[in-house]
Amino acid sequence: MEIEFVAAEAAAPQKTALARVVFEGAALDGQLARAAAASRFTGAKGQTLDILAPADGLGGGAARLVLVGAGKADGFDAIAAEHAAATAYSAVKASGLEVLRIELPVADPPFAARAALGVRLASYRFDKYRTKEPAEKKPSIGKTQVVTGDADAALAAFPALAALADAISFTRDLVSEPPNVLYPAEYARRVKALESLGLEVEILGEAEMTKLGMGSLLGVGQGSIRESQLVVIRWNGAADKTAQPVAFVGKGVCFDTGGISIKPADGMEDMKWDMGGSAAVVGLMHVLAGRKAKVNAVGILGLVENMPDGNAYRPGDVLTSMSGQTIEIINTDAEGRLVLADAVWYCQDRFKPKFMVDLATLTGAIIISLGNDYAGLFSNNDELSGNLLAASAAEGEPLWRMPLPEAYNKQIDSMIADVKNTGGRPGGSITAALFIQKFINGVPWAHLDIASTAWKKPSSVPTIPEGATGYGVRLLNRMVADKYEG
Repeated sequence: MEIEFVAAEAAAPQKTALARVVFEGAALDGQLARAAAASRFTGAKGQTLDILAPADGLGGGAARLVLVGAGKADGFDAIAAEHAAATAYSAVKASGLEVLRIELPVADPPFAARAALGVRLASYRFDKYRTKEPAEKKPSIGKTQVVTGDADAALAAFPALAALADAISFTRDLVSEPPNVLYPAEYARRVKALESLGLEVEILGEAEMTKLGMGSLLGVGQGSIRESQLVVIRWNGAADKTAQPVAFVGKGVCFDTGGISIKPADGMEDMKWDMGGSAAVVGLMHVLAGRKAKVNAVGILGLVENMPDGNAYRPGDVLTSMSGQTIEIINTDAEGRLVLADAVWYCQDRFKPKFMVDLATLTGAIIISLGNDYAGLFSNNDELSGNLLAASAAEGEPLWRMPLPEAYNKQIDSMIADVKNTGGRPGGSITAALFIQKFINGVPWAHLDIASTAWKKPSSVPTIPEGATGYGVRLLNRMVADKYEG
């Protein structure tokens, strides 16, 4: 998607759709007022009113005029500008027109830049495997013009947002890929290619992980013919390259059958996105490098497949983690926490970070608890939790803090090992987080259970097309920018 920032008086190209964003209750004149009355258009958030071949003067020469509701004026902020622009794009994307021109009710450069971000995110499409799609079903809009009072200022504000859009698109691509294409080694290769951005990428195979004693992570992957991988991504953007880094760890189960505790067939195809937490970490590192963030950061990805062959780990097995703690396996479909157990231990043991955040599509229980819009936040540190919640609110990626009650540890007590890998259905997302916490060695830590937010089918958010969301990239990028750069 090509982005331009233009003055109001700039001539519109041919084959242009004009999207005029209006506040709820805003006065409309003449034909627009009559059209709004006839269609019950009030300017409420998300409403659209399409006027084909508008009369001279209404559309400034555009072939199509779309009114887009922005809601109440006192609620209009950067996220609202994104959503309005994304709604405008969705209304005309397959119209046959080639240019979308957006007029916001507030033409300030920061809002114009965020509107452009909204279009970039809304125009994401994973279509590389579609070979027979009719042309009329493909998006025709290839350029977006955003009208602003200061095009130069808007253009100056956009590169960091463009880097964010690039990173989210990369994350969505990873999550959308089929599992026969994106298995652990191929995933690691794609991350390695990001060294072109200035990242440092190190890949550990099974031999290296065996030497490190990562029996927990390796146990999950032993039923697959695909070799498990641990990927280390580093960005050293702080003035002091030796300064303590911030750290992010992602669950990367490239496909999850459930293993011997096999999942039902219905819906199992969705388990290609069980690596969504790791993809969010990749996206974060991508945007930090893309905007040259002034911070030292580490990303750790635990990449495995959970398959049920004759060598697969079994219920009743005992695995020994890198920390030395032993784990009784109750259910092989509680595998993500086993991957994280070794990944977080390795991260804190090697890098001694300021804090550590892990992201994982960990439990169906979080969907029961919070529905499909909120991710669950579990943490041992109030300051880190507060920073995450503030970034969540600022970026429109909902997050809700959940408890970590000590008493619930009884549910994961094992009769024969240090801990068992599941505590049953009651409080399932809580006991999963408590399991991970057993492998946290004093560092400030937060666990984001994103099982409810990594994939939307359908999506109700204008900037998120159906499918992979890229949840977590912008939240964590905002937290780093606001609290940890300097």
